[in-house]
Amino acid sequence: MGSLEGKVAIVTGAARGNGEAIARVIAREGGIVILTDILDLVFETAKDIGGTAEAYKMDVTSREDIHRVVTEVAEKHGHIDIMVNNAGISKPVPFLECSDESRDAHLKVMLLSSWVCCQEVLPYMVKQHYGRIVSISSVTGPITGEPGSSAYAMCKAGLIGLTKNLALEFAQDGITVNAIMPGYIRTSMVESVIEESNPGHGEEAIAAMGREIPVQRLGRPVEIGELVAFLASDKVGYLTGEAIVIDGGNQLVENHFMGTK
Repeated sequence: MGSLEGKVAIVTGAARGNGEAIARVIAREGGIVILTDILDLVFETAKDIGGTAEAYKMDVTSREDIHRVVTEVAEKHGHIDIMVNNAGISKPVPFLECSDESRDAHLKVMLLSSWVCCQEVLPYMVKQHYGRIVSISSVTGPITGEPGSSAYAMCKAGLIGLTKNLALEFAQDGITVNAIMPGYIRTSMVESVIEESNPGHGEEAIAAMGREIPVQRLGRPVEIGELVAFLASDKVGYLTGEAIVIDGGNQLVENHFMGTK
């Protein structure tokens, strides 16, 4: 029996990347995983995972969309046990050139969506006196900086504040709220940013980055999934309000890779 047997878990941004990996691990651990994404690809991803995986097209910038999906899931399954706030974007631009539209897009997709998702699922969790909320933050913002990533960093740092406050507010309701701060994980989004900075030499740049990280490689999305599954399990009833770094030890050294030519 898996560590999440019978648990209903909603994952945002689950069509690909870390979100897909998180969904796959939850399904492997016996969970009923609800994949949500604005991309139609989410239906193919859920079909490929199989089993009890379900897909919903959902725009995380729309409260109406989030409310619709959460309500349908609750009515169908009778409970919602896990909420994984994973949806994200990263469009680097120098701070003085960052438009209000770009800033607000980051806020809506990453920080405000997490706020709304939590507001929508927490009433169900409070009623059943059980819940696990895990938000995917980043080392960028709470710990480190990255030139051109002010909007991204602001949102990821904000997620840590939201995590800690919700953990305190719902500690007596059987609900834990934690965050994960990944370093360099080899997702398609990271690969595209590296390729843009190193046209035609993306693989060489990734290899060079790996050599500078203490564990000698970038992280794998499945490793994010494994950590989410642990935080979403019954093993962590006494762990709440934490932000856990998973970066191969990279915060221990002073290296900046993305903009390296």
